[in-house]
Amino acid sequence: MDLSNINPALLIAALMVASVPILLAAIGEMVVEKAGVLNLGVEGMMIMGAVCGFAVALTTGSPVIGFVGAALGGAALSLVFAVLTQVFLTNQVATGLALTLFGLGLSSLVGQGYQGLKPPPTAKLDLGPLADLPFLGQAVFSHDWIVYFSLLVTVAVWAFLKFTRAGLVLRAVGENHDAAHALGYKITLIRTAAIAFGGACAGMGGAYISLVRVPQWVDGMTAGAGWIALAIVVFGSWRAGYVLLGAYLFGGVTVLQLNLQVAGLAIPVEYLSMSPYVITICVLVAISATRSSTSLAAPGSLGRIFHASR
Repeated sequence: MDLSNINPALLIAALMVASVPILLAAIGEMVVEKAGVLNLGVEGMMIMGAVCGFAVALTTGSPVIGFVGAALGGAALSLVFAVLTQVFLTNQVATGLALTLFGLGLSSLVGQGYQGLKPPPTAKLDLGPLADLPFLGQAVFSHDWIVYFSLLVTVAVWAFLKFTRAGLVLRAVGENHDAAHALGYKITLIRTAAIAFGGACAGMGGAYISLVRVPQWVDGMTAGAGWIALAIVVFGSWRAGYVLLGAYLFGGVTVLQLNLQVAGLAIPVEYLSMSPYVITICVLVAISATRSSTSLAAPGSLGRIFHASR
């Protein structure tokens, strides 16, 4: 095995790119769960975002508009979930699973005419002197705008939940929706807004796969990324910082196993391919086990149905 060909700067750069879809989907799902809703349809929203973003970018010639289309596509599918669970009071787990299956099927139907086509390229940001810095220029300051946007969204969500009144209200709804309703807050409206935000983030995460990482349309191209995002939210204890750590951990292990394959590591490829999923879960469980039970507690009303007459 020859490790001399592995460039640390390129490894970090690839890690950041590989983490974007997971990070966007996970941070959106974290907001949804903070509002007390368990949406297992992240995979379906991601794949719909992937095909919608691809189609819009190909039609308009603009990847930026493509990402907007992906956000709208993911949000639209999430609103189906919102209507079913918040208005018709269906079971959230069953509805989320159905949403994933529906998204996978619908995306396959919509994407039939786009197979084999290439989307317009997403240009990297010109960060001037920062891009010329030794090591950091190549590792951190040589990416497209969506990489930095994902970090900005993470910081914005952390600040929103921690420092704003609206964030406090959302957390209160997730902790005890009956008490929040007694104070006059519109539980259904707040949760619907959170669900739409989560869908938009998942859609953009899916579009990053089809527009930047691959870039092409292939059925089922999210390949379980939505389920990893769900796991990262849980093991990250519903905290934005730990969600970011989990996403980067998964991205790092994914990139590292590809580099180890190229370096000729004498381990079957199948073991290396499954290692990102196994190692990510194991490490996040270990991190979670070191914290107090209070910090690991899920939102009190997570998954519970709310009805104003109760």
